[in-house]
This record gives sequence, C-alpha cells and structure tokens, in this order.
Amino acid sequence: MNAYKKYITIEDPKSVILSDLPFQPGERVEVIILAQSNERVVLASQLRELLKDTQALHADRPLTDEEIAAEIEAYRQGE
Repeated sequence: MNAYKKYITIEDPKSVILSDLPFQPGERVEVIILAQSNERVVLASQLRELLKDTQALHADRPLTDEEIAAEIEAYRQGE
C-alpha cells in the first residue's frame, strides 16, 4: 500500500476537505486522521505561565542586583 501524507488545519470540525490528491477517480483509499501533537506549544505556554508566576513573587519588593548575585553565589557554593 502506498502512503500519502498531507497536513491541513481544521477550520470546521464538522467537515474536512482534502484537495489536490494524487489519486484517480474511483480509486479506493483508506483515510486515517491523526491529530498532530503540539507539545512544544503547550510547553511554551506552561513556561510563560511559570515565568509570570515567578515574576509576581517579588512584584511588591523586587530583588536587588546584590541579592540576586548573592543567591547565585550561594547556589554555586552548594548552599
């Protein structure tokens, strides 16, 4: 069996239109629809939310450059 892959974006979930296919009229084909995993988009969205939450932790009292440097140094020292 020959395989042909075509990517489309669903515009109406009640109908899928495939056009410009390399098959002859009357040719029998099997159609399998697989949703493409959009894991990178989901992970990027989760990271943005995490960064927003992290920034909000010190919104009322921002860390100074000295405090940040001290935390980095403490981390590097294994504290």
